[in-house]
Amino acid sequence: MKIVKWLRISFPPIHNVAILPFILGTFLAWRLDRTFTLPVFALGSLGAALVIVSACHIGEYFNYAKGENAGCRFGNRFIRGVSMIRMESLSRTVVLWTGVITIILAAIIGLILQFGLKTGPLTLILGCVGALMGFLYSARSIRPVEKGFGELIISACYGWLPAASAFYIQRGYIAPVIHWMALPIGLSIFNVILLNEFHDFSADAAVGKQNILVHLGKDKGMVLYVLVSILSWFCMVFSLRTGIPEKALYLYLPVIALSASICFLMARRKYENPFVRELLCGLNIAVNLGTTVAYMLAFL
Repeated sequence: MKIVKWLRISFPPIHNVAILPFILGTFLAWRLDRTFTLPVFALGSLGAALVIVSACHIGEYFNYAKGENAGCRFGNRFIRGVSMIRMESLSRTVVLWTGVITIILAAIIGLILQFGLKTGPLTLILGCVGALMGFLYSARSIRPVEKGFGELIISACYGWLPAASAFYIQRGYIAPVIHWMALPIGLSIFNVILLNEFHDFSADAAVGKQNILVHLGKDKGMVLYVLVSILSWFCMVFSLRTGIPEKALYLYLPVIALSASICFLMARRKYENPFVRELLCGLNIAVNLGTTVAYMLAFL
């Protein structure tokens, strides 16, 4: 069925790492200010999901040529990998139009939120930032992912932006604590992207896709992964000085243990084994989600 193929290109696994911070921002608005508006949350969540879908489809449109030549020998359920257009036998033009239509729908939702539900003057700006970054990340002519800083864009768009946007549309301002919480979440997202790049390293290098791992090479990329992991741990601890309940640290300890285990396996270059690499990619996403959940549970 066409709808099933369309959903596969939308790559549902990646939605969790953006929607959960959005839920966190909404939860904090209720927990800190006792404010929660269901229509705002429902429309905001739908708008965020549509922006992600649009980014996935437009990215797939621009990624088509690279995907055809990637020739990845091993699959990985946590990575888009080879061209989904080719795998699902869908028209490249159709995928482009679905990306355009979904972003138009997201824009309509933004207008309803800002002018209909009076969520504040930054509503559309925050939404446009997310949509623009998603487009710039994939656009062939300016593609930051091929210039070595696309990973930073994704860190912000999947870390700070959804949490800050969700809090803002509920309360009309952004609590300072959001910025501190976004640091370890964003760093863990950076590592999700970085580790995923190990899977496509040979293909990316062959077609000249100059992401940060191709720039550094696998050995230095592994060191960067470990350093970013350690930095995320310290950022989590430091964030407790900003008014976050200290029990967040105890809830975060299992996440640190999991993250440290991944670092140990990375240091032993287990990423060279495609089956271990897939496991690491999955655990890496768990580290990101666990970081967000630790903050959320701490405020309960």
